[in-house]
Amino acid sequence: MAHVAHETSEKEIAAPNTGAIWKTFWILLILTAIEFVIAFTMPANTLRVAIFCGMTVVKAFYIVGEFMHLKHEVKSLIWMIMVPTIFVVWLLIALIYEGGHMY
Repeated sequence: MAHVAHETSEKEIAAPNTGAIWKTFWILLILTAIEFVIAFTMPANTLRVAIFCGMTVVKAFYIVGEFMHLKHEVKSLIWMIMVPTIFVVWLLIALIYEGGHMY
């Protein structure tokens, strides 16, 4: 059997760009730290729950935009995802409000 020599070209592997990952890490860490501060300093009331819900939605949108690369997609796809999400959030708020209403 004849051995065929293959020419291999060794290329240097570029250093990984971890800057975006670290930026995301620090932003999410700061938001989570703010949530902890609010959790231990504010009394349990509707305002605290609203702040938690708002910050959770902000963190979720940031994670989806950054790690699922949604922020790099066309605007129509972003709106196709955001409009139903906003509607569902509105629906949940309306149901919670109406469910707690006493006649």
